[in-house]
Amino acid sequence: MEYTTIHYEKRGRVGHLSFNRPEIHNAFNSTVINEMADVFRVISADDDLRVVLLTGKGKSFCAGADLNWMRSVITQSFEENLAESNSLADLFYQIYTCKRPVVGRINGAAIGGGTGFVALCDIAIAARSAKFSFSEVKIGVVPACIGPYVIRKMGEGRARELFITGERMNADRALEVGLVNKVVDDDQLDDEVNGLVNMILSSGPEAVAMAKKLVSEVPAMTPEQFRPYTAEMIASLRISDEGQEGMDAFLNKRKPNWVE
Repeated sequence: MEYTTIHYEKRGRVGHLSFNRPEIHNAFNSTVINEMADVFRVISADDDLRVVLLTGKGKSFCAGADLNWMRSVITQSFEENLAESNSLADLFYQIYTCKRPVVGRINGAAIGGGTGFVALCDIAIAARSAKFSFSEVKIGVVPACIGPYVIRKMGEGRARELFITGERMNADRALEVGLVNKVVDDDQLDDEVNGLVNMILSSGPEAVAMAKKLVSEVPAMTPEQFRPYTAEMIASLRISDEGQEGMDAFLNKRKPNWVE
């Protein structure tokens, strides 16, 4: 499929995905949502893929909702708004549950819903010049669809503060509240992101996928649930082809077969 608002390219085992509307700071609309949903279906079906790298073309990562789209939204009925909101909520869940790790290369401003895309990344590295804000309250709405993922990432206390105030944050503040994992000088962003991607590629792909699943599912479990769940997970991985290969490689001081 040819995309008009995003760009996707697979290089080796890495999927490079970019918001591609630099002239309006990569603001999103219904077309972006639909194209992102399509590309994540492609990503999920690609068993050869190991990592997804998400960034924005130009100077911004994603400036939130497109103003022209917002102008049309305010004239829509509740049912029409609900349909579009469900599409956005479905996309966020699709990204959050993606089997492969999503690495955020946060190259510039991430505002409103754009900040939500940052929160969906498993690991996000931000340029020092990047800016962030859950600015929805400033226009009389709330960060609803992104809320569950932001709260999981930052915790309820930080989310309460930032959702209520709509505070504009610099990159260091975003690191402090747990929205991003690391901040680097702008000219070091690519080196840092590439180093992280290579680190992930050195790990077993199915182990990485199960690590994501473990972190996502265990917090909602009771002790009666997570004890057998985690025991069965490690037992299954130990006897899997990947687990056998990884342990044999470690014991015999060689590289496992997934390391190119």
